[in-house]
Amino acid sequence: MTTAPTVHARGLLDRAFPPPRLSPEEHEVLARLQRVLDDEVEPLAAEHDAAGTYASRSIDALRPTGITNASLPRDLGGIAASHRLTLEAQVRMAVADSSVAQVFRVHEDSVRELHVTAGEPLRTRLGELLSGDRAVIGLAAAENGARVDSPFTTLAAQRDDGSWVINGRKIYATGAAGSDLIAVAAWDPVSGADDTIAGIKTFLVPPDAPGLTLGHDWDALGQRATASGSVTFTDVEVPPLYGGLFATGLMIHSGPRFQAGFAAELVGIGIAAIRAAAPFVHDVSRPWPSAGVERASEDPTVRRLAGELVGDLVAAYTAVIATGDLLDAFEAGEVDRTGMAVPIYAAKATATRAALRATSEIFALMGTRSVTGGRGFDRHWRNARTLSLHDPVAWKDVEIGRHVLEGWEPEPGLYQ
Repeated sequence: MTTAPTVHARGLLDRAFPPPRLSPEEHEVLARLQRVLDDEVEPLAAEHDAAGTYASRSIDALRPTGITNASLPRDLGGIAASHRLTLEAQVRMAVADSSVAQVFRVHEDSVRELHVTAGEPLRTRLGELLSGDRAVIGLAAAENGARVDSPFTTLAAQRDDGSWVINGRKIYATGAAGSDLIAVAAWDPVSGADDTIAGIKTFLVPPDAPGLTLGHDWDALGQRATASGSVTFTDVEVPPLYGGLFATGLMIHSGPRFQAGFAAELVGIGIAAIRAAAPFVHDVSRPWPSAGVERASEDPTVRRLAGELVGDLVAAYTAVIATGDLLDAFEAGEVDRTGMAVPIYAAKATATRAALRATSEIFALMGTRSVTGGRGFDRHWRNARTLSLHDPVAWKDVEIGRHVLEGWEPEPGLYQ
């Protein structure tokens, strides 16, 4: 394994974070990505947040870097990238623009799922789309049931010619509005008659398909540029190649991988908050008289708080990157599912707390001047608070406690 100092300093917080340990080929992808994040993505983040629309220019900027197809196997045009690389990438994307990181995570999860679970004709086509056309995949899965795990009401019916028709509505569809294809989860009553999992099918649908209506109704506190609004399907036709050839949830580590991605994004948001606050503290904030110093950055209480916030983020970052190794080890048969999943829960819980504290406490670092209108420091807290609500972090703590106290082993599922 090698290190590359050229891609770690600006991307995170100077040398407070350990440099990435990746293969030379992965370092090349990360270096290209970091240049794009610095030069093209981060400068647009505040604008995209204010507009509350899909970050099209930033997502397009990712495509030439190779990160969007990196995890594909080599026969499909990728580099068989490790989870360590793609989680590192998600941290860095979230530092630049956390909405971009969330859109990428949906795409990345789809890429890792689809090329494994698709039949050979679709697998070949995915290679063409993802490596040749640099396609980006959005997601439409969540529905407005009485419970988070209520049965799907979006239905898929197969015709005699093998094509499908989809009807229903999804309330959250991250990245769908700007994607090339949307991965749509729908219920097939025929396949699901005797097997619930088999009844949940995934379909790839272009956002401009006849009968597909994007709600453009994502008006949230944070993560505003993810376009995570509703999608309605009215007799949407899906050809046999893109319809129902693989079932959602077949990969039993899907749930933990989702959690690892959320953790990476949260760490990145926390880092972004500290990066935004540091020059303000140094150049604008006023020191408290009792400190007897000329600059706020010399105040020992300010330094201590900054150190605590960064220390928590470094610990969370280290845990998140380690989960990438666990995911790779699980796929290689070197660790069982519980040994992979429980540490990921811990990383998710740690990252959530570190991000929420950092994005809130930067105001204590900066002082009253930081809360005046137009500063924009609240963006980081809004993003962290919104993303942290995707699934309750309290349940991650409960599940860790249940495991260590009673030996409980989590069953495969979207959230555990």
